[in-house]
Amino acid sequence: MTDTRSTCPYCGVGCGVIIESEGARITGVRGDPQHPANVGRLCSKGSTLHLTAAPAVTAQARLLHPMQRAARGATPRRIGWDTALGLAADRFNAVIDTHGPDAVGFYISGQLLTEDYYVFNKLAKGLIGTNNIDTNSRLCMSSAVAGYKKTLGADAPPTCYDDVNHADCLFIVGSNAAYAHPVLFRRIEDAKRARPDMKMIVADPRRTDTAGLADLYLPLQPGTDVMLFHGLLHLMLWEGWIDHRYIERHTSGFDALKDLVRAYTPEKVAQTCGLPVADLATAAKWFARSPATLSLYCQGLNQSRSGTAKNASLINLHLATGQIGKPGAGPFSLTGQPNAMGGREVGGLANLLSAHRDMANPQHRAEVAALWGVPDVPAKPGLTAVELFEAAADGAVKALWIACTNPAQSMPDQATVHRALQRAEFVVVQEAFATAATGDFADLLLPATTWGEKEGTVTNSERRISRVRAAVPAPGEARHDWRIVVDFAHRLRPGNALFPYGTPESIWLEHRESTRGRDLDITGLSYAVLEQQGPQQWPFPEGAPQGLARLYEDGVFPTPDGRARFVATPYQPVAEARRSEFPFSLTTGRLRDQWHGMSRTGTLGRLFGHVAEPSIDLHPQDMARLGLADGDLAEVTSKRGTLHLPARASESVALTQAFIAMHWGAEYLSGRDREGRAIGGVNAITTSAFCPDSKQPELKHAAVRVAKAALPWSLLAMAWLPEGEAIAAREALRRLLPELPFALCVPFGREQAGVLLRASADAAPEPALMARVLAALGLDAPQALRYDDPRAGQHRVVLRSTRADGQSALQGFLIAGDTRAEAWLKPLLEGGQALALDARLLLLPGARPPVAMPARGRQVCTCFDVSEEAITTHLNQAEGDATERLASLQAGLRCGTNCGSCVPELQRLARAACRPATVAAI
Repeated sequence: MTDTRSTCPYCGVGCGVIIESEGARITGVRGDPQHPANVGRLCSKGSTLHLTAAPAVTAQARLLHPMQRAARGATPRRIGWDTALGLAADRFNAVIDTHGPDAVGFYISGQLLTEDYYVFNKLAKGLIGTNNIDTNSRLCMSSAVAGYKKTLGADAPPTCYDDVNHADCLFIVGSNAAYAHPVLFRRIEDAKRARPDMKMIVADPRRTDTAGLADLYLPLQPGTDVMLFHGLLHLMLWEGWIDHRYIERHTSGFDALKDLVRAYTPEKVAQTCGLPVADLATAAKWFARSPATLSLYCQGLNQSRSGTAKNASLINLHLATGQIGKPGAGPFSLTGQPNAMGGREVGGLANLLSAHRDMANPQHRAEVAALWGVPDVPAKPGLTAVELFEAAADGAVKALWIACTNPAQSMPDQATVHRALQRAEFVVVQEAFATAATGDFADLLLPATTWGEKEGTVTNSERRISRVRAAVPAPGEARHDWRIVVDFAHRLRPGNALFPYGTPESIWLEHRESTRGRDLDITGLSYAVLEQQGPQQWPFPEGAPQGLARLYEDGVFPTPDGRARFVATPYQPVAEARRSEFPFSLTTGRLRDQWHGMSRTGTLGRLFGHVAEPSIDLHPQDMARLGLADGDLAEVTSKRGTLHLPARASESVALTQAFIAMHWGAEYLSGRDREGRAIGGVNAITTSAFCPDSKQPELKHAAVRVAKAALPWSLLAMAWLPEGEAIAAREALRRLLPELPFALCVPFGREQAGVLLRASADAAPEPALMARVLAALGLDAPQALRYDDPRAGQHRVVLRSTRADGQSALQGFLIAGDTRAEAWLKPLLEGGQALALDARLLLLPGARPPVAMPARGRQVCTCFDVSEEAITTHLNQAEGDATERLASLQAGLRCGTNCGSCVPELQRLARAACRPATVAAI
């Protein structure tokens, strides 16, 4: 057994992990107790990382060899690396020679390592001569980047995780940290428990589990954050709660902002945001008058057409009250990806250059050109993410290279993205997973290494650089991302001297030199220092004993005059206002146990236990008004397309609002664009409207219409499958999703691997489609029992197997037409209950079970597989207040005692189990 220190490949907290391996196989993972970001903790996703590297997952889900499609839509065939790189070089050179360098574009990822990012940037801007290189960080952090630069002068979060322990007021806005950054939220819970007097404000349109910990919850209307922040500043000015001394000594531009916010009266803000005036006053007082106030924010601010204004307006509050540059205070943007920060450091966006240099600055371009040894770096701004795909859809960009990201799932307005990928003359997808939807459009697929196999560095949200180390060799013919770029560069321009790298460290050393004298100077760091002293924060200049935990403690900012700048931007509403045709506000967000497009987490059925299938959350009153019951199929339509999803009543969603998780792409959910073409996933209906400063799209809001779906025929098929076949079966079923108006396909299971397909249509589909479903799930076996009435569209199939104890159990089933038997067949299959009954009874229609069924519902605790029913039963039988009942629950059922991701939900259930008089803050 070998232990290897590395980092988690999920959110931007940057947790350290210890990878356990035997030979070429990863066998386990645990949190690194020496890593300062997590001190040994991992969330439900991180603690299951080793399972995503299991041989069965690698064999079915990984891209293991270079593959070429002879024609679009054809099955890709295996080719060698020399052939693949030669083909890529020939096709890119042909486009560049004919149409110029700006006819090609690169779309890369915040999941790449810093070294990978650096060579991609150099390839595009230094070798090819185009700034058309952008990253999925544009969808994640570009508004935070623009907000920091406009106000503080540099893209540098001034705070650190330890500030949570020193804050007297915590202001969480636009972030469901309990789900998106669970390990950081454990730190917040610890701080609140240690210092109950610490005030916590949460502003979010949804009453999330993060809001459950708040002393003050502000359920503002979607997109009204700028109105809220200006209104808070108005109150602070009125009450005399601003820090005049700090403003005079360390800032500029306050008078213009003061003039602007004069019109943002409490009454106006309350009406626009939908908040009580008294709550606005409380929030303003706590923020301004607390000795130290820390703001935490994420995509709720960033993913907006006013994203930069939201970020800057929040930072205005910190500057106006002097809540910056001291322990426990400052604006802290939480990154959504493991190396979004590292990508920003090397200039991996279309408008940036290495070491926080600006593309628009001639001196900065000259400095980078000198470092790289090229005559110049192009001055023409590159196309950002939305612009890049729009240009490809219009035919201006002819060749696309996509690495370590899945734009056919994650980009808004998927109809445009599909047109771009279809119209481009040549598409390269450099990817670790063969199951990502973008791979369906690739002419050339290049296999890349991933977590557990890579070497390099990443930077987390608090500017901390960590070493990433390989625990096992690359599977198949997969290559490191940086190596693919270097090899391609030598094929593209034979004899060029720009890519002399033989190791990731040699790349990193050049990156380090680019930072000399810059705000993120890391010339005092080396791989050896990171190995010997552990992860370090920047800046860490040569000669420094350590990096800086907090920035701007001296009140000096990286601006021409050394002063921070107030930014006065008026409030603007969302890009798509609700109106009679589209009366609902759709918001998107994260699930607790999933991450991004689920290329990795989607390989594990156990991570679907908490939220098993796509759904749309609606307020119970809206459900009643629309005639929808829990589980009924809803039709959700925007200007761009239509989805069908099961509806779920939720008190966390306000009236005339709706919520769909961001993770559900075409790999899991069917859909249609406005022309009726099959384009699945939630982003078939989101808008590409973006912030004019950051170019980040408004993924957090779209105006939609919701109605009860009129698809009378339905189907449900589920089966346990051999571990080595389940992912392949789901991939086969995924190909069927576009053929049905509504269809979803997800894995399930914990110790076993299962696949579920749910579908609805106007009428029963052709027999051939039904046969493909049966074949994919192994339900076409001779021993399966069947009932068919084709004229009525009724089909029932059950398959039994023999358990280890010799008893019979349900192996799989399909019910179509009348699907009411789901009420008992689904739990019977999932529970593995022994079948001591005539097997023909399993073909009975209707919701009444032919056998006694144990209660088993939604999983709450992923680590110990504890259901909501078991938790509720225990809490109702326990005594004491919510804190005592939670302790009893954790002692009895162990839920919440491992990764802790389920603790916020356990707290909510504990409070619900108490009479109001006994509810205590946890």
